[in-house]
Amino acid sequence: MKKNLKFYLTLFWSTFSLSAFTVGGGYVIVPLMRKKFVEELEWIDEEEMLNLVAISQSAPGPIAVNAAIMVGYRIAGVPGVFVSIFGTVLPPLIIITVIAQFYAAFKENRIVNALLLGMRAGVAAVIIDVIIEMAGKILKTKDKISIMIMIIALAADIIFDVNAALIIILSGVFGALYYNVFKKGTGHDFD
Repeated sequence: MKKNLKFYLTLFWSTFSLSAFTVGGGYVIVPLMRKKFVEELEWIDEEEMLNLVAISQSAPGPIAVNAAIMVGYRIAGVPGVFVSIFGTVLPPLIIITVIAQFYAAFKENRIVNALLLGMRAGVAAVIIDVIIEMAGKILKTKDKISIMIMIIALAADIIFDVNAALIIILSGVFGALYYNVFKKGTGHDFD
């Protein structure tokens, strides 16, 4: 893909608009990034996007910025990183600056509070959709180890209240060991 000014403007505008019109944090922006970069622009394939999201979730910092870094680097190297980060962080910076100026008026406004309550319900629905979609893709692979990791991670979070960061790190380490040491190293398929 040709990396000219139009390409970088498209990358900037894509990350800027996703960030500007996404309420609810990184887990909401991820499916929208997938739709934009996989389905519409076709710059990344589906499996690679899932891998980039997994890395973004396990890295420290906001997932939206991490995902923008990963996508930007994947499609345009270091310049893509800077363009996508700038596009992702600029809208919240502008919005927070404006809100800070009018914080006292927003704090007690019933309409604003009702809007935010409604947005929370919408955000929950989007997050549940992402969970169902990702779980469905794991189940379709019929890879017993991946399914086992998913079930154990779910139980660790819901039943044992294990820290999400620890679950992500341990799942990543186990997956890397299994697929790179046991599966490739021995030639055995434990499925």
